[in-house]
Amino acid sequence: MSNLNLLSSNTTSNTAWAAAVPSSIKTTASAASAALAAKSGSASGMGQKDFLTLFTTQLNNQDPLDPVKNEAFVAQLAQFSQLEATVTMSQTLTDFVTSMSGERMMSSANLIGKTISVPDGPAIMIGGNPVNGVVNLPAGADGVKFDVYDARGALVRSQIMGAQTAGDMTWTWDGKDDAGNAAADGAYTFKSTAVSQGKTSNPIVSTMAYVTSVSQDVDKSMLLQVQGGKTIKLADVQRIGY
Repeated sequence: MSNLNLLSSNTTSNTAWAAAVPSSIKTTASAASAALAAKSGSASGMGQKDFLTLFTTQLNNQDPLDPVKNEAFVAQLAQFSQLEATVTMSQTLTDFVTSMSGERMMSSANLIGKTISVPDGPAIMIGGNPVNGVVNLPAGADGVKFDVYDARGALVRSQIMGAQTAGDMTWTWDGKDDAGNAAADGAYTFKSTAVSQGKTSNPIVSTMAYVTSVSQDVDKSMLLQVQGGKTIKLADVQRIGY
């Protein structure tokens, strides 16, 4: 709480009176500052309890020649009520965020065992079954080339596709190398090259992978771990399958 001025209507008279009385007599300002420092160890960073300490101390040590006016007293009570309401609201919001984090964790756990699209994720081949990859082509393409690399980075398969319309393009790898031989089961990587209006780009290929576990990041965002060891934020998931 900043720019808080208690008993502002009495500032001038308090200052004059404080200068006229002996130093052994404790004034409103000095009593309030001492009480606040003793309470919090510092005269800055005032919180709810510090506000109440300062408020009651000034009332107890007010200028007897110019006591607090009713209007000033009511205004200060309103300030205190507003501070208390703000602190309560902050705690309520904190509790709400905490409870929502637990609900998101339970909801995300339902994705375990399902497949999700993972940008630049591993293409896991099991039992020689085909593996799908999806690439987004916002402006379409005159031609697209797909390359498949194994875990060692060796090129396994290359395939050139024709012209493609704008949008998502799905490509399926049949699990065979360029010689037509069945590739071994394991993790592979898909790379794409698109040519559109004479320009070449390398759109990211998303693959479908099974969710193996769910965790929570330090910022409370949900993380999904998939086959192949990669982690993706739930907010980045574009597709969910079975």
